[in-house]
Amino acid sequence: MPRDPYEVLGVPKNATEDEIKKAYRKLARDFHPDRNPGDKQAETKFKEIQDAFEVLHDKEKRAKYDQFGFVDPSAGFGGGPRGPGGGFHGGSGSINMEDLAGMFGGNAGGGFDFGSMFGKKAKGRRKPFNQPQDSHFDVEVPLEKVVLGGKISLSLNGSNIDVNIPSGVKEGGKIRLTGQGQDGGNLYLTIKSAPHAFFNREGDNLVVDVPISISEAILGTKIDVPVIDGSKLTVKVPPGTSSGARLRIKGKGVALGDLFIQLKIIAPSSIDEPSKQLIEEFAKLNPQEPRKNMPWN
Repeated sequence: MPRDPYEVLGVPKNATEDEIKKAYRKLARDFHPDRNPGDKQAETKFKEIQDAFEVLHDKEKRAKYDQFGFVDPSAGFGGGPRGPGGGFHGGSGSINMEDLAGMFGGNAGGGFDFGSMFGKKAKGRRKPFNQPQDSHFDVEVPLEKVVLGGKISLSLNGSNIDVNIPSGVKEGGKIRLTGQGQDGGNLYLTIKSAPHAFFNREGDNLVVDVPISISEAILGTKIDVPVIDGSKLTVKVPPGTSSGARLRIKGKGVALGDLFIQLKIIAPSSIDEPSKQLIEEFAKLNPQEPRKNMPWN
C-alpha cells in the first residue's frame, strides 16, 4: 500500500513549500541512482520520493490528498487496492465508494464521473515522473579560495547552498554536486577565477607586479613581496635588473605552480639640478646603446 507522502518526505502536514522542497532535495540527493549504483532499494525509494514530491509540491494535488486521503483513485499516494464494497484506502482511513458518490450527489453504480472530479479519467494513466535533469552553471570564485580551497555560498534558483572548493582547482574545472540539479539531477559548477586586486593567474602560476626604483634596479636590493595566503616573502633583486624581469618563487602558485615577481622600474617624475648633473655624469661614464640590436635598426 502506498505510503503517506508526508511520511515519505519526513515533513509535518502543515509543512511550508520551502520545507517540502528542502526535504525533497536532501532525500533525492541521498537516494539518487548515481550515488547508489545497482541498489534496487535505493532506486525504489528514489521513485517513492519523486512520487511524494509530485503530490505535495502541487497545491491542487496536495489539497485533494489532505481532504480525501488520495489524489487519483487509479494511481499515486493513497490510491491503494480496492477493498470490499469498492472502497479505496487513503492516508486518513477507508472511504467507501457509495458514501463518496453520495457526498457529490451521485452513486457508485453509475452516472458519477470520478475522473472529472479529480481532473482526469479515473482509469487514465498516471502522469510520468519528472526525469532528473542535470544543471550547469559558471561560478566565479575568489582567487584565494581557488588556490587554498574553502567554502563558498551560492544562491541558485532561489536556494542557498554551500560548496566546498578543493585547493588548486583548475581554471574551467568542474565540481559535481550529486542530486542538487533539477528534479534530483546533478549540479555541475564550472570554476572561473575571479579577478584579484594584484595577482594574475597564468595557468597554475601566479604573477604579481612589483615596482622598484632606478637605483634598486642598478645596485640590487631586497624587497618584500606578497603571497596569496596573506604572508610575505623577502626576495633578492640582483644588480642590473631590467624592467619586466621576473623572479620565480617555486611552489607558491596554484597547486604545483609558481609565483612570479614581475619587476617594473619606476622613474621619478622630476629631479633637482644636482641629481640631473649626477645622472648625466653617470651616462658619460657608462655609455649604453639599448636599441642598437632592435630589428628596425
